[in-house]
Amino acid sequence: MSWADKEGLGLNGGFKRVKVLIVGSGGREHCIVWKIFQSSLVDKIYCAPGNGGTALVAENLEIAATDIDSLLKFARKEKIGLTIVGPEAPLVEGIVDKFQSAGLKIFGPRKELALLEGSKIYAKEVMRKFGVPTADFEVFTGPEKAKEYIIKKDAPIVVKADGLAAGKGVIVCQNKSEAFAAVDLIMVDKKFGQAGERIIIEECLQGEEVSVLVFTDGETILPLISSQDHKRIFEGDKGPNSGGMGAYSPAPLVGEDNLTDIIKKVFKPVIEGLKREGKPYKGILYGGLMMKNDIPYVLEFNVRFGDPETQAILPKLKSDLVEIILKAIDGKLLGTKLEWDSRFCLCVVLASGGYPGSYQKGKEIKGLESLESREDIFVFHAGTKLVSRNQSAAVSLLTSGGRVMGVVGLGDNIEDAQNKVYKAIKKVEFEGMYYRKDIGYKAALK
Repeated sequence: MSWADKEGLGLNGGFKRVKVLIVGSGGREHCIVWKIFQSSLVDKIYCAPGNGGTALVAENLEIAATDIDSLLKFARKEKIGLTIVGPEAPLVEGIVDKFQSAGLKIFGPRKELALLEGSKIYAKEVMRKFGVPTADFEVFTGPEKAKEYIIKKDAPIVVKADGLAAGKGVIVCQNKSEAFAAVDLIMVDKKFGQAGERIIIEECLQGEEVSVLVFTDGETILPLISSQDHKRIFEGDKGPNSGGMGAYSPAPLVGEDNLTDIIKKVFKPVIEGLKREGKPYKGILYGGLMMKNDIPYVLEFNVRFGDPETQAILPKLKSDLVEIILKAIDGKLLGTKLEWDSRFCLCVVLASGGYPGSYQKGKEIKGLESLESREDIFVFHAGTKLVSRNQSAAVSLLTSGGRVMGVVGLGDNIEDAQNKVYKAIKKVEFEGMYYRKDIGYKAALK
């Protein structure tokens, strides 16, 4: 459907059609652009800065996701009716506060509450205050005291940088030597810069990890379908953490009863507690959870859509995403219900060779055209760039990031989704392409 095809579409849910600005450049943002393009409420989509995939659906802007002043200037000039923020950094830097002060609608929490992701220490303090289950922890400002604490504790143990570290600031250490090395990496070598000026050391919870995201308008909590990410770079969940190598939805571990319990023990105490303090949380709240003896322990909070979880969730969503977001902003989620495709969804990330370490860019991506007509297969770009090849205006897609794209499929069950996705991946190639070949293996064992 083109923009011209959308002309004449009526109103939906009492809302008028709006111009939408998506902030970010990853697979999550391409997936959001793809989903909101389906909405009858959307007049035009802009993406800042976007990627090679968003350029095919939206108008990319040469504005960085953290250049809040330029984003605000553009939104005012173009009369943007809705801004959706993908990555965490602009939220932590206060983009919502600035847009709201200018009278513009924007989806996400204000700067103070974005600290739920921006500071792991703040998040832990909030959990402790409102009685949310989480691992025991201690906070340190120097490596010496941290190492003294490690000596007294049992392994495995987890060392976390306090601030934002692109999903790589959590180090699970199997022994004390690894824990000492993690402390040095963060606090001495300053691998994550200012994000590692303070660290958390906490017990390593054993169990099954799941991700649960909710929409909230500060009062009503509307859960999305559960999902499970694969953080480690290698098969069998081995090797260092990455930004995420794949995801699937739903997570078999989270049935209806489990989800009700998670809302009651995790999200309700936080949302209600913040509201009592006069700090209503509006936006997406993401809970990274460890299920231990059917009790949900919070590993982390994120204040935005997950990546790559979003790519495994939104293809299942039948409801109008723009309408839901506008209701959340306006405090009108009460009574809203989400409709879902009953099928299983799986996302496998294709990464540049060497990721999450150093990697090369500018490698030509081939074979995507063969997937364009494949039913139930979607490709969400992340680290890609659309470039003109010559004066004839022919274009080429090149790699421009560590995580290059996600190949996503819907299937009747986990095996069906896996077969579709991995068959599709064989059609794609670029130099150094790497991907995990076991995404969804945990679900397949259930």
